[in-house]
Amino acid sequence: MTQSNRLITPVLIGGGLILMVSFGARASFGVFQIPISQDLGWLRIEYSLALAIQNLAWGIGQPIFGAIAEKFGNRLALILGGIVYFLGMVLSANSISPEAHQVYGVLIGMGVAGTGFGVIFGMVGRAASDEHRSMALAIATAIGSLGQIIGPPLAGYLLVDLHWSEVFWIFGFIVLASLLVLPMMKTPTPEKQANDEPMGTAIWRSVKDPSFVLIFIGFFSCGYQIGFFTSHFPAMVTELCGPIASDGILASLGVSTTAQLGAWSIGLIGMANIIGTLVAGKLGGKYSKKYLLSSIYFGRVIVCVVFILTPITPATVILFSIMMGMLWLATVPLTSGLIGHIYGVRYMGTLYGLVFFSHQLGGFAGIWLGGALYDSTGGYDLVWWIGIGVGAFSALVHLPIQERPRAVAAA
Repeated sequence: MTQSNRLITPVLIGGGLILMVSFGARASFGVFQIPISQDLGWLRIEYSLALAIQNLAWGIGQPIFGAIAEKFGNRLALILGGIVYFLGMVLSANSISPEAHQVYGVLIGMGVAGTGFGVIFGMVGRAASDEHRSMALAIATAIGSLGQIIGPPLAGYLLVDLHWSEVFWIFGFIVLASLLVLPMMKTPTPEKQANDEPMGTAIWRSVKDPSFVLIFIGFFSCGYQIGFFTSHFPAMVTELCGPIASDGILASLGVSTTAQLGAWSIGLIGMANIIGTLVAGKLGGKYSKKYLLSSIYFGRVIVCVVFILTPITPATVILFSIMMGMLWLATVPLTSGLIGHIYGVRYMGTLYGLVFFSHQLGGFAGIWLGGALYDSTGGYDLVWWIGIGVGAFSALVHLPIQERPRAVAAA
């Protein structure tokens, strides 16, 4: 496949749109935390476990769908992912037991994997030149972040008049409809080169590299923080935030309750994330990616410490959402770009999928601990401070990475 000298390509646009829908639906699940728990009489841990299992399945499915894309074609992987995602949504909509939601969460997680970063980044990364790769990945991530701006607030508004199960159905059909952009994403399989390695050899060579292990470990905290915030922050804002003024800017936007502010907070994170991701992509093309990643994780630590030590008001929620959003998915183009830089782009989707599994292990821990510690302690303080600790660890673990391409001997 010939790399394009253009930054904006049909593959980038189409891939970004699929990411937008996939991530928009996924980012909305935290908005359902209180409605589902109240409607069905569940403990907080029961719905949290369903979301945690969903994140774990997403992590397991990411390298699987990456391998399917690289073996059998990207569009087949996306079609399978969209169908599985739809089935998980509609089956969950008709389920009333925690166990059923937890089982169907596996389907949703696999569907997110099939329509998510691993498959799309593999396509975008191979289509872009070395010069444009970091920025192309950042733009794809930024377009995907539009889903986070739209999805949670949309879910919040729909829940005013519709049952949560009906909103699940709506989101499921939107996911299926996103596959209509596939005809514009013509990405032939890369031609085999003389020095191509078999996939298994390339994976084994990479996972034995200490730098790959450090990238894998470092991505854990990103998943922990994003998983916790997406699944629990709306509920946290709903329960702990001070009252919203009846004549302020929020009221003029139709935000009159802390529940709606909680939904909007995830959207604000997504909005700020567009700027943060594009800046990270631009910087990643010029400066050391490992140092940028370390700086982002350290920045998250500072923002989280200041927020938890400050009274929670609508103003601090908005400020926190914007600051955290600037650092939200800025790690994604840098991490995937680092993998492409060190190990090449031939199996970039699969290798990123393996690293992303660590991200989802973190997501599982953040979501599950959020529910478990809430039920046992009555609040989110402990799980919040654990997130601060793992964030500081990630800031340090990226520093020893050897950021240089690994040569492959010609066959």
